[in-house]
Amino acid sequence: MLKIGFDSEKYLAEQSAAILERAGKFGDKLYLEFGGKLICDYHAARVLPGFDPDAKIKLLQRLKDKVDIVICIYAGAIEEKKMRADFGLSYDADTMRTIDDLRDWGLDVKAVVVTRYRDQPSVKGFINRLSRRGIRVYTHRPIEGYPTDVETIVSDRGYGANEYIETDRPIVVVTGPGPNSGKMGTCLSQVYHDFQRGVKAGYAKFETFPVWSLPLKHPVNVAYEAATADLGDINMVDSFHLESRGETAVNYNRDIEIFPVVKRICARIMEPEQLYVSPTDMGVNRIGFAITDDDAVRYAARQEIIRRHFRAMRNYAEGEVEACVPERIKLLMDEQGITEMDRKVVAPAREAAAAAMKNPVKYGHDNIFCGAALELPDGTIITGKNTPLLHAASSCIINAIKYLAGLPSDLHLLSPQIIESVGKLKHDVFAEKQISLALGETLTALSVSTPSNPAAALALAQLDKLRGCEMHISHIPPAGDETGLRKLGINLTSEPVFTSRNLFMEQ
Repeated sequence: MLKIGFDSEKYLAEQSAAILERAGKFGDKLYLEFGGKLICDYHAARVLPGFDPDAKIKLLQRLKDKVDIVICIYAGAIEEKKMRADFGLSYDADTMRTIDDLRDWGLDVKAVVVTRYRDQPSVKGFINRLSRRGIRVYTHRPIEGYPTDVETIVSDRGYGANEYIETDRPIVVVTGPGPNSGKMGTCLSQVYHDFQRGVKAGYAKFETFPVWSLPLKHPVNVAYEAATADLGDINMVDSFHLESRGETAVNYNRDIEIFPVVKRICARIMEPEQLYVSPTDMGVNRIGFAITDDDAVRYAARQEIIRRHFRAMRNYAEGEVEACVPERIKLLMDEQGITEMDRKVVAPAREAAAAAMKNPVKYGHDNIFCGAALELPDGTIITGKNTPLLHAASSCIINAIKYLAGLPSDLHLLSPQIIESVGKLKHDVFAEKQISLALGETLTALSVSTPSNPAAALALAQLDKLRGCEMHISHIPPAGDETGLRKLGINLTSEPVFTSRNLFMEQ
């Protein structure tokens, strides 16, 4: 179990105070760009053990009476069906999920803004779905010459042509499902409109990573670089901040490169005393000041870099990124002096796969041999391998919950007859080639058997203890395994290895 290295309560107190202080600087209105994940920020929770994944939501609850929420989504991301890897959801689906989740927390979304909209049919469908369910949707068209043609941007043909978003409260949180959603442009567009209306407004940025108050090569900041390697983000010392404040602060290349343009835009809208001197100055991030154990945080962040390495290798194998992405992360690992073997579950998973090789499972023309390893909270490593009845992930989870329940390792929680019955359904009715049970199918079958099987009920009661555990699989898992592991809250990595030569694998 990772040592706690972060104080979430201290963070919430300091962060809410910083936002209120910044809002007071502008008078009537603050448009606050929320970077990163608004809900379920598992990256932050992994690199900062003790960080509450829902800290931003709890922060908004503290400021509830002063905050309106606006969600931006780039029209191109909807058209291209861009995905959030951590949830396996497209950006448009994630936007709708976020609205639902915010409502569950007692927070309403004031509006959704579709940015750089070009009348794409798929985007029109998204707008219609929201509008017909009572969600106010605004559209912003691309601005010619953005972001360098300041003359056009700060004019009636630029920000002035955007629909003005009606809000009521003094702080407007502008968020989105991912990077490049148009959050900053939406904020500055609103500031422009407010000044045209005689409303004193300002802009600030709440970006969790990189952590400006930590050293450039601190593992937490390097983990952020690894997480955004596909975007080409590189952490840098904020030269503007160093020159103007005489302090070393860390930011990332895109914010530093665009700052002169942002400053010129803001200079045409805001009062001179409201202007920022650096990208770091724009931010209101207090996360670095809530770290309580730097050694614990460094260890956790290095583990995240290794996870990102495996994810990038898999994405490359699946054709989703170019070779430069995993190569970049490998360089970051080398800088930190870490290897794949520093992830404790890697070697046992590979060993389990080697053991499975002795009795492979036949799938079409291929012999499949897969292994999985899970690290429990007490440091115990549990392994599993695929069999004709169960996937490797299923075997591993079954073995883990038997161990946690104190049940004999050779006890059959599921009778072979039940597994074979499900397999027969898959083969005879659903015409599937692979009849062994994926994790979701395994847990469903186990749950059904609990009324007549007290041992199964006892084992299932242990599933909550797996949240936050680390797991590695010797192959790219099918969706049925990956979805189940995600719902259990397990941090999964895998080898960039396909189990079959088949281009299409049943999930």
